[in-house]
Amino acid sequence: MFRLAHLTDPHVGPLPRLRLRQLLSKRATGYVNWHRGRGRHHDMDLLGALVADLRAQGSDHVACTGDLCNLGLPDEWDTARIFLEALGPADQVSFVPGNHDAYVRGSLEGLLGTCGGWTAADDGRSGLFPYLRRRGPLALIGLSSAIPTKPFAATGRLGPAQIEAAERLLGELAKAPDRPCRVVMIHHPPHPGGAASGRELKDAGAFAAMIGRAGADLILHGHNHVGTVARIAGPDGRPVPVVGAPSASARSLLVNRRASYYLYTITPDQAGHRIAVVERGLDAAGQIAELSAFDIETPPPDRIGPPARRRH
Repeated sequence: MFRLAHLTDPHVGPLPRLRLRQLLSKRATGYVNWHRGRGRHHDMDLLGALVADLRAQGSDHVACTGDLCNLGLPDEWDTARIFLEALGPADQVSFVPGNHDAYVRGSLEGLLGTCGGWTAADDGRSGLFPYLRRRGPLALIGLSSAIPTKPFAATGRLGPAQIEAAERLLGELAKAPDRPCRVVMIHHPPHPGGAASGRELKDAGAFAAMIGRAGADLILHGHNHVGTVARIAGPDGRPVPVVGAPSASARSLLVNRRASYYLYTITPDQAGHRIAVVERGLDAAGQIAELSAFDIETPPPDRIGPPARRRH
C-alpha cells in the first residue's frame, strides 16, 4: 500500500513589488488581474492550513502539478522553493511546472534553476522532461507543458520529442517484472476538450494517442482550478483515469473549486493496482476536512465539473 498526495496551482503569494521594466511584457495584464481579484481569490493562510493538513495526514510521496508562481518573477523563485520545502524534501516531492511558471521567456529556466531538485530523475538529472522517479510500487513520470504565451492566453505544449520519450518510458515500465503503477504528472488537462480554447494543451490529441498505445494507470493535472475526473482510452480501449484538482489556495463559493488536495491509496492486486481516493479541503464551514472518499473508477458526481472558462 502506498499513499500519494496530489495538489496543484497554489499560486504562492504575496506578489512581489515589480520594477517598471518588468511590466513591459505580458506581466502587465497579469499584474492588473492580480490586483483586480486574483490576489484575494488565492488565500495564503488557507494554503498554509491545507499544507499543514496534508503533512498531518501522512503520505509516502507528494505530486505538485504546477503554477507555483504568478507572473514568473525572479523574486518568486525563492518563494516557490520555500513552498516546496514545506511540502517535503526533494526526494519525497515531485514537481512539474505550469503556464504561470513559464509566464515570459526565461521564467521557467529561472524557476528550475532554483527548484530543480524537485524534478530530479532517478538518474540524477534535473530540470529535464520527461523524468522518471520510482517510489515504492509507483513510477512517477513528470511532463512539462509549460510554455510562454501571448497575453490572455494560457495554452500548453509538450512537443513531439517529449511525447515520444514518455511513450518509451511508459512502454518499458509496462514490461518491467514488477509492473509498477504508472502515474503521469502534467499541468494542463491532457485530453482533447479538457480546457477551453486559449487554455488548452495544443497537442492533447497526440498525447491521448500516445496513451492509447502505451497506457498508464493514473494521470494527474491541474490548470482548470476545478475538480474533474475524465478518461483517456488506453491499449485495448481500457480507460485511463485523468484527475484534475482545484487550486490549493482558492476560496470559492462553488463546491468543486474550493481549495483541496487528493490523497490516493494505491494497492497492488491481481488485476494491477486498486486506487482509492480521499479528497480533503475547505468545507462549507470554512474548515479543512474530508470532502469525499471514492474509488477512482466511480467518482462522486457532485464534486466534478466542466473545464474552467476563465482565462488567466
